[in-house]
Amino acid sequence: MARESFAIGTVRIRPGSARALELPITRLVTGADVTLPVRVVHGRDDGPTVWLDAAIHGDEVVGVDVIRQVMGSLDPKAFRGTLVAVPIVNVLGFMTGDRYLPDRRDLNRSFPGSARGSLAGRIAHLFMTEVVAKCEVGIDLHTGSDKRSNLPQVRADLDDPRTRELAEAFGAPVMLHAGIRDGSLRHAARERGAIVLVYEAGEPLRFDSYAVEAGVIGVRRVLATLGMTDEVSEPPARPSRECRSSGWVRARRTGILHLDARLGQEVADGERLGTLFDSFGKTLNAVYANRDGIVVGRTEAPLVNSGDAVVHIAS
Repeated sequence: MARESFAIGTVRIRPGSARALELPITRLVTGADVTLPVRVVHGRDDGPTVWLDAAIHGDEVVGVDVIRQVMGSLDPKAFRGTLVAVPIVNVLGFMTGDRYLPDRRDLNRSFPGSARGSLAGRIAHLFMTEVVAKCEVGIDLHTGSDKRSNLPQVRADLDDPRTRELAEAFGAPVMLHAGIRDGSLRHAARERGAIVLVYEAGEPLRFDSYAVEAGVIGVRRVLATLGMTDEVSEPPARPSRECRSSGWVRARRTGILHLDARLGQEVADGERLGTLFDSFGKTLNAVYANRDGIVVGRTEAPLVNSGDAVVHIAS
């Protein structure tokens, strides 16, 4: 028997087809409509229902290009299951290159939201109702924040066997067992019974090629593992490094930072990672690793204040 059409918003997508649509969010003061862009690939054959999302923070553009490339490679007639892609969740922040919404709320601390709540709450509620509620698995695409870059990594509940299987299939250099944050999409979706992988890679407002490439290949591997596409021909060069905890090294002085630590570098507790200077070149303070591990994030800002996070190390 043929599959049923997939319903989202006021639209129904027939099996073996793909369709772009828009879900109404709000209106600008000019009267122009603001909508959530969605593209659905509804395969001809049965399979899981999965969502991809990016730009929950408006300055995180890497995931937008990941979704563009993944969706462009899919044939609805050969696809199994359904894929719902939302490349830009924080539409208003994305238009201005701002991490937050105009009301200064962090959308990823506003889930599951409310139909009558703040703007952030309403967008979160719309996403939960129209996307998450229809899906079994989700991949939430992010980058570093506030002039920071991240090594490609998957954050997930590695103690859940099915989640761990998909995290391993993704094949990022690191998979980090990460706790749940209240108000996050991952938390709200988990409460609804969905498996969620959070992909972190690259720097805000940049199409970092290493981050985009690892994301595209990782998403394709997950789709193949779920049986939605044929097996990917590019297995990971080596298994993901499993990390169970992480922490930031913080600057102990205010100054100009020359950072030597590279993303992916293995470091030892007490190893020198960089140096702080004053504007005349006088050495103020060295920056040292506070644990053994791998560098999964670093600041790209040359000017730092005492207490600023400068290097993220996962153990």
